[in-house]
Amino acid sequence: MTDRKVLYGIGVSAGTASGPAAFVTPAVGIDHDEPASADVEVDGQRVRDALDQVAAGLTERAAHATDSSKQILEATAALAKDRGLVKGIDKELKNGKGVTAAVHDAVEVYAKKLRKIGGYMAERVTDLYDIRDRATARLRGLPEPGVPDLSEPSVLVAHDLAPAETATLDRDMVLGIVTEAGGATSHTAILAAQLGIPAAVKVTGITESLIDATPLALDGGVGEVIVNPSASDVEELEERSRRRAQALAGSSGEGATKDGHKVKLLANIGTAADAANAATMDLEGSGLFRTEFLFLDREQAPTVEEQTETYTSVLKSFGERRVVVRTLDAGADKPLAFADLGPEENPALGQRGVRLTQVREELMDDQLAALAAAREAVPSSDLWVMAPMVATVDEAQWFVDKCRAVGLPKAGIMVETPAAAIRSANVLSIADFASIGTNDLSQYTMAADRLQGELAPLLSPWQPAVLSMIRETCRGGDATGKHIGVCGEAGGDPLMALVLVGLGVSSLSMAPSKVSAVRAALRLHDFETCKQMANYAVDAVNAKEARDAALRLADPVLRDLL
Repeated sequence: MTDRKVLYGIGVSAGTASGPAAFVTPAVGIDHDEPASADVEVDGQRVRDALDQVAAGLTERAAHATDSSKQILEATAALAKDRGLVKGIDKELKNGKGVTAAVHDAVEVYAKKLRKIGGYMAERVTDLYDIRDRATARLRGLPEPGVPDLSEPSVLVAHDLAPAETATLDRDMVLGIVTEAGGATSHTAILAAQLGIPAAVKVTGITESLIDATPLALDGGVGEVIVNPSASDVEELEERSRRRAQALAGSSGEGATKDGHKVKLLANIGTAADAANAATMDLEGSGLFRTEFLFLDREQAPTVEEQTETYTSVLKSFGERRVVVRTLDAGADKPLAFADLGPEENPALGQRGVRLTQVREELMDDQLAALAAAREAVPSSDLWVMAPMVATVDEAQWFVDKCRAVGLPKAGIMVETPAAAIRSANVLSIADFASIGTNDLSQYTMAADRLQGELAPLLSPWQPAVLSMIRETCRGGDATGKHIGVCGEAGGDPLMALVLVGLGVSSLSMAPSKVSAVRAALRLHDFETCKQMANYAVDAVNAKEARDAALRLADPVLRDLL
C-alpha cells in the first residue's frame, strides 16, 4: 500500500509519533466446535480456574508496574473475580453453552450493562473484554492476545488495546498507539497519557488495508493519523506537537482564569481504584463519583459495610480535597435485578434516579448511612453528596432531609432535566449545590435519545437551547448564592469550558487526562472574555455557530489545545 490517507479519531494522549505500524496479536475468539457443557459444576470450576489465572497474571504485572498503573491492573484483576460475572457464566453453562461461549456471552451481558450506564463505566468494557480474551485463550490452550516482540521502535495498531498491555509497554520501543475502538476515559487512554505515549482511539478504518511496517504518523493531541505520510507531514505534526507542549507549559495548580477568577478542576471517577489513580494527579478533587459500579450485576444490593469500605477508601485517597458522590442512578437504561419496578412504556422518562430510590427507600437510606460512616472515618474529608434526576422542589427536599438526618452537611442535586434548570432558584433554596449533567440535560432538552447514534448532532452541548438551560441553572445559583458545577463530559472540552465558566459555572469535572488542557485554556482568557463567549454562544442559531462564535473570541493559542 503506497497511497497517503488521513484518518481521524479521538486524541487521548498528546504528542506526535512517526514510524512503522506493528499489529497487536488479536484475540483467538470462542471455539465454535466445542461441545455444550455436560457437567456444569466441572466446567464452571474450569472457567473459574482460568479466570483466577488471568487475575494472577494481571496481579503479577501490577507488581512490576508504576503506582498508577498498578492500581489500574489490580482493578482489572478484581474484575476477573467479580461474583456477578462468575454467576453469569454459570448461568450460560446451565443453558447448554460450551465453556468459551459461556464466557463470551456472560461478558457481553455485563458489557451491555456498563454501556447503558455510559460515561466512565462504558469505558470499562475494554477491561472486561481483555479478561474475556485472556480467559478464552487459556481455556483453548492458546497464547493470550498481546503486544508482539518489537524489533524496532513502532506505532502499535490494534482494534483495542487492553490496560494490561499498555501498562507494561517499553516506552523506548513504542512510539505511539492507534486503536479502532476505545474511549477518551478508558484505562488504556489514561495509561498512555501517564506513560507519555502519543495515542488516538476510535480511529475508524485503521486496521483495514494495513500491513506490518506500513509507515504511520500520529498526532495524539487531535487524533489525526496519516498512513504513508510525507516528510512534510511528519515535520508539520512535530511542529504542532511543539506548539501544544508550549501551550500546556506551566499548567499546574488551581484552576483560574487569566485575571484570577477561580474555577475548581475535578475528576470524574467510578471506582476506588480510579480515585486512588486520580488522587495522584494535579487536580482539586472529584466532582463526580459514580456509585453504580458497586450495584451492578448483583442479586442483592451491597451491604452498608461494603459501601462504607469503598467510600472510605475514596475519601482517604483525596484527603482534604472535595469529593462529590452521586447516589445510585439506576432505572431506565440501567436496570438492577434487586430494584426492578417492572416494565415501563418509556424507561428514559420513567422511575429512574431519585424516583426509583423514593420507591425503594432502603437503597437510599443504606447508601447515605454508608457515606455518613465513611465521612466519620475520614473526618478531614470534604464530602458532598448529590441525588440524580431531581426535577422538583419536593424531590430535593426529600433528599436533603435524608442527608441532614444522618449528618451529611452538603446535600445537592443533579440538574439533568429542563424542569430543574428552569426552576433552579426554587430547587436551590432547598439544596446546597447543583451539578449539571450535560449528557442527560442535552437528551431531555432536545428530546433526543442519547443512546441513538444518529441523533448525536442534536445532543451536542453546543446546542443553544442546552446552553440556555445551563444559563438558567446558573442564574438560580446566583439568586441563592449556591455553587453550580458541571460533571458532564462537556467540561473536558477546553473551549466549552470557557463558555461554561462564562455562564456562571464554578467547577468543572472531567476525565483526569483532560484537566491540564482545560486549566491552560482558562489561564489564557480573562473572566470577561469567557462571559462574552457565553453570550455569543447562547444567542447563536445552531450548535456550529455557537462553537464558531466562541472560537472567534479565543486566544489563537487555544487551537493548539483542542
